[in-house]
Amino acid sequence: MRGLSRYEGAPVEVMRGATREALRNLVDLCLEEEAALLLLAGDVFDGDWRDYNTGVFFASELSRLRQADVSVVMLRGNHDAASVIQKHLPLPDNTQELSSRAPETLRFEALGVAVHGQSYPQPAVVKDLAADYPDPTEGWLDIGLLHTSLDGRPGHAPYAPCRLETLVEKGYDYWALGHVHQREVVHRAPWVVFPGNLQGRHVRESGAKGATLIRVEDGAITEVEHRALDVARWVHLEVDIHSATSGYDVLHLVRTAATLARDEAEGRPLAARVTLRGRSRAHGPWVDDAEGWEARLRTELNDVGELWLERIRVRSEAPLNREALQQSDDAMGQIARAFRGLGDDADAIEALVAELEPLARKAPRELRTRQDWLRLNDPDTVRELLPDVEALLLERLLAAREDGE
Repeated sequence: MRGLSRYEGAPVEVMRGATREALRNLVDLCLEEEAALLLLAGDVFDGDWRDYNTGVFFASELSRLRQADVSVVMLRGNHDAASVIQKHLPLPDNTQELSSRAPETLRFEALGVAVHGQSYPQPAVVKDLAADYPDPTEGWLDIGLLHTSLDGRPGHAPYAPCRLETLVEKGYDYWALGHVHQREVVHRAPWVVFPGNLQGRHVRESGAKGATLIRVEDGAITEVEHRALDVARWVHLEVDIHSATSGYDVLHLVRTAATLARDEAEGRPLAARVTLRGRSRAHGPWVDDAEGWEARLRTELNDVGELWLERIRVRSEAPLNREALQQSDDAMGQIARAFRGLGDDADAIEALVAELEPLARKAPRELRTRQDWLRLNDPDTVRELLPDVEALLLERLLAAREDGE
């Protein structure tokens, strides 16, 4: 929440309560669709509870399902493994938790459905659990419930790794997978699906979040459908500003992208990270007054609707012909050549840090404690800033030359 909490009116409390509201939306969906079975593929809890209210809320939502005769099968993942959750509350009798000792099968005779799976006994499970799952039940609809990274997914630890071929060859009709927060249909016939999480929790979990609705007729799957259940949404807007000639053009381009994202969010509060890309004449003026343009952008986005700027990143460049400048014999050429390869020179970076560190120490404390403070005593930060510094310096010198100064 740090990126949002600094700004008046941002929906911080909505975001903080969004995961519980998303669970409530999931239960509402089950009731509206008259679902027979709800499958939860692990990581219901993100670690041990701070207090019992967490468990009470979860149990109360399951009780709503019990009253409608909806069965629930759940397993534990790496975040809520058996060794992690120390507090315990009894769950309603419509809910069954798969064993953490070995794979097991739960059969629902009235439905003709068999659910196979295993919970995590501890957070770091590095063996292939799926290889030991039971054989399919002849004449039943077989579903595998598994918390896994499969053969690896970016940003997710390689827990319970397995090959897709292992799942396909098992003979089940459907694999409901947990662990990966991004929705992905990995395979069809049989279905292998990561539904993703119910609610994005930060900007790296952007886009629509929700659950997968499975329709079954005469013992066969007829439809697999994503349903958005998130309460608030994160979005990453990558805006190409190559056509912009001024900061105001950039504002217009970002507003256009933000308006489209707002419409796609269907009334949900939206938190946006904006990344500017492309070679543009607007790059220099924007970088030159970054704080002022960011303030103008926040004002512009406030006018779009329930949309807040989480952060803006400038990854654009000035339209400079560096190669031509480096070949010049004048002072401009000397400066351009001095920047060439500077980022790869560790000694030069260390010397820059030594020059900048005293200046950084003199900055007011309220600046030094901000999240977006430029840490000039960090070589990686200085190295990352070099392209912007080069573009800003060369652009100003070129403008001065054109003005005859």
